[in-house]
Amino acid sequence: MRITTTTICGTDLHILKGDLPAVTDGRILGHEGIGVVEQVGTGVSEFHVGDKVIISCVTACLKCDFCKRGMYSHCRHGGWILGYTLDGTQAEYVRIPQADGSLYAFPSGGDEEALVMLSDILPTGFECGVLNGKVKPGDTVAIVGAGPVGLAVLLTAQFYSPAAIFMIDLDDKRLAVAKQFGATNLINSADGHAAHHVMELTEGAGVDVAIEAVGIPATFDICQAIVAAGGHIANVGVHGKPVELHMEKLWDRNISLTTRLVDTVTTPMLLKVVRSGKLQPSQLVTHRFAMNDARRGHRVQSLEARDLLP
Repeated sequence: MRITTTTICGTDLHILKGDLPAVTDGRILGHEGIGVVEQVGTGVSEFHVGDKVIISCVTACLKCDFCKRGMYSHCRHGGWILGYTLDGTQAEYVRIPQADGSLYAFPSGGDEEALVMLSDILPTGFECGVLNGKVKPGDTVAIVGAGPVGLAVLLTAQFYSPAAIFMIDLDDKRLAVAKQFGATNLINSADGHAAHHVMELTEGAGVDVAIEAVGIPATFDICQAIVAAGGHIANVGVHGKPVELHMEKLWDRNISLTTRLVDTVTTPMLLKVVRSGKLQPSQLVTHRFAMNDARRGHRVQSLEARDLLP
């Protein structure tokens, strides 16, 4: 594949921090991209040289027991390998194993900057956050972390008409963007009292769905402190350090806690919604870099995502 557009994920920042030690020195990062097929292997039947495609962050053989259960992330012949155990998409060229199950045809007239968000960020936010959190009409939802994935959760949570969406972050600029995208309440967590503010705003009830979209102990703790009785905590963030589960407070609360690595099973549906214009992920794009300037892109992303820095 010849890469034409790629992007940087928060997971890449976790890798650079050392949170994922399975990533060896010299690995090319990146698991998102738009590209053009340059060569095909003998086992590929759905794609041909010259085809423009969306690259899925998850590689799926479509044949193993996990793939048949819709758990592409745990494919026995793939899963999340791009930019992890196999060189990724932040390069001029990339090799895509199991291509028939790991690529999507790029629609005619599509916007590369919008559709690259279907590689990972949109299905991750939707599957790991919204679907696992069982968001439903009338719910109160809190999203802890207003980075790209948190904003993807925000955009796709609105499919289900929640009554209120609280966005919690350290950065007022990110919170302002979240407001533009549909958040109803903004809470800056820099004072260390985010949970208290949420409980005040919900009159002590807490939220029906608390979605963790950062991957550090402090943000997970906020979710535990604000989830309502009968509610759901949906973890989206990549955790590189242990978190403490406060069972002494949660044991009788009738809550559920979910974890997930995105399976990308909703990508075809999300592609339809994007093509309809009802979901406009190009809003998430803030900076553009040439491929040979990718290191500067990582530095900018790290500065913007200061909540991920040690």
